[in-house]
Amino acid sequence: MAKGRELKGRIKSVENTRKITRTMEMVATSKMKRAADRVSSARPYALALGEVLSQVYTPELAERFPLLRRPAQVRRVAHVVLTANRGLCGAFNTNLLREARARLTEFEQQGVSVELHVIGKKGIGFFKYLGRDLAGQRADLSDKPSAVDAASIIDTLMTRFASGDLDAVYVTYAKYKSALSTPPATEQVLPVAAPSASGTAAARDFLLAPSADAILEALLPLYVRNTVYRALVETAAGEQGARRTAMKNATDNATEMLQLLKRTYNSARQAQITQEIAEIVGGASALQG
Repeated sequence: MAKGRELKGRIKSVENTRKITRTMEMVATSKMKRAADRVSSARPYALALGEVLSQVYTPELAERFPLLRRPAQVRRVAHVVLTANRGLCGAFNTNLLREARARLTEFEQQGVSVELHVIGKKGIGFFKYLGRDLAGQRADLSDKPSAVDAASIIDTLMTRFASGDLDAVYVTYAKYKSALSTPPATEQVLPVAAPSASGTAAARDFLLAPSADAILEALLPLYVRNTVYRALVETAAGEQGARRTAMKNATDNATEMLQLLKRTYNSARQAQITQEIAEIVGGASALQG
């Protein structure tokens, strides 16, 4: 019965594992719903900022604002890479890091100097393993990023870009499309590119108060911070969606494994019972003979 006891131990272990993965799936589902709500709330504000920016933007105004400056040649860029602090979310972090490495390789092949700013323990550990120097690293962000978190990440880079120390700033993040689709993406944060306005809105006349210069001066930093904030909340939502999917698959696999183990255990137990009956019958026949 040693095999039967071993199977019972494995069944108990898989049952305990399934309880854990099912609980983690439920927690991730709850967090994903709240994170998706934050993404939905951030997008209208971003669209509104972009619409206003597109209306007041002109090439003449762009020459007077450092955040709109487009250098003749890009020599030095800052690359912000967003990853998760934890694993157990399938290929989520792997896809982000693959995208980040591809962009790094592309920059370096063009002779551009890249300084790396990594958010999240998984990304920090990965690039340290590769021996890459990190200009900045943070692992203190929660799964509920705020506008303050976005400002703390981008404000210093924004100041350096405005002073000419950086020629561009990029961010790699998970673009949240749905719970099952969070592809990695790299977006240019600086210099700011004015979104294209719709044809009807572009044809309207506006009276600007106080002035286009004052509006752009206040609007541009908000627009940059909001771009980073949106990347943070979309990555957080993508992480929870990926973890929910991974834990659901793990729970389903554990259920299938339990069915197989229980069938094997029942077969082994039935075989042992049959053998015991045969031995009893054989012993009784021997005594009668």
